[in-house]
Amino acid sequence: MEEYSREPCPYRIGDDIGSAFAMGLVGGSIFHSFTGFRHAAKGQKMINMVREVRARSGLTGAQFAAWGGVFSTIDCCLVAIRKKEDPLNSIASGGLTGALLAVRSGPKVMAGSALLGSVILAMIEGVGLVTSRWMGAMFDPTAQQMEQTL
Repeated sequence: MEEYSREPCPYRIGDDIGSAFAMGLVGGSIFHSFTGFRHAAKGQKMINMVREVRARSGLTGAQFAAWGGVFSTIDCCLVAIRKKEDPLNSIASGGLTGALLAVRSGPKVMAGSALLGSVILAMIEGVGLVTSRWMGAMFDPTAQQMEQTL
């Protein structure tokens, strides 16, 4: 099933940056609240939780937004170059995004990040394809239905 509800390509980048920032902010708040609680002294648990969330959640959101922006930009470029929108664009975008964001760490880390980004996006696309086929078969109006006898 195609993604008809998404914005066209240039506007998709801003959309993805905003949603990635929101996901990073929420996820970072949850993660950093657990970290702040675990590392706090007795009687200081709530204060340290709030302090950790305020100090680090925005940074986590910004890192997610950077990843989402680079990914979406590469995805839109691949759509423009290849003239089609398919799962291969997302998989390649994940690999290129992983490599570009790790460029300062050297070629070995870049290759590992590219491989990891491609594998993660391939798994996401695979689950999406399996789910859409399963849902499509489930609601197929031409399929014969079995009679239920009691």
